[in-house]
Amino acid sequence: MTVAEALESARTFLFVPGNRPDRFDKALDAGADVVVFDLEDAVPPGEKVSARQHIIDVLRRVHVPVVVRINGVETIWHDDDVRAAVAGGAHIMLPKAEAPWTIDAMGIPSDSGVRVVALIETPTGVLNAVQIARSPLVARLAFGSLDLAAALGVDPDHREALVAARAHLVLASAADELPGPIDGVTQAVRDEDALDADLCHAKMLGFTGKLCIHPAQLPQTRQSFAPTADELRWSARVLDAVTSQAGADGGVTVLDGKMIDAPVIKRAQLIQAAGVFT
Repeated sequence: MTVAEALESARTFLFVPGNRPDRFDKALDAGADVVVFDLEDAVPPGEKVSARQHIIDVLRRVHVPVVVRINGVETIWHDDDVRAAVAGGAHIMLPKAEAPWTIDAMGIPSDSGVRVVALIETPTGVLNAVQIARSPLVARLAFGSLDLAAALGVDPDHREALVAARAHLVLASAADELPGPIDGVTQAVRDEDALDADLCHAKMLGFTGKLCIHPAQLPQTRQSFAPTADELRWSARVLDAVTSQAGADGGVTVLDGKMIDAPVIKRAQLIQAAGVFT
């Protein structure tokens, strides 16, 4: 599996502040599918440059897929952040991705192998999510629930207030054949019930990964997005039924009294594929 493919199949994305090199090794060894070195919200303005150098240094020795959350396109740090990430072979998380031009403006060479996680966290970004997803550089969409909730004047813990925006990201991803989007953070670091509720809601809508802010959130998140044993058994039975009945009489395949058509087969195939990464 290539690093880009690992990014597309990842379920857990663990943030670590770029100005805390003392936490880098713990984050890299925590078992996250992807480690996100953060240069944006977690780093005060006066520490942006030194934090970038810390990340440049660690990129020389990383052993897991990494993403650098750079500073936004309109900041003074943006261009240097992009160059550092590309030179280090890291993928990029672009905050406040609002339009295709914010992806194009980074000037990432098409043959660099660098992919972009577009963080959608503004009303404009949500409305333009379909166009953003069409960029050939974009590997995943991610949902910035806290910033969007602030912009809308709603409580980020009220799931109903953000359900339309979340669903729009799922549709935008599916329309351009991207993996399901990555859900935003759960602020209650040690509250397993709150995390479980957020994960169930996200999975129900079609999200396939989550941004995590503490290693303690990783096992629960990974398990939540993995296919359940019942789902794996069902999907295996569907595909077995299709294989065994194909060509038998040329009729419709039926399992447990229910017709198996193309959408059912596709869902079964997706569940089996996801099971490979469990």
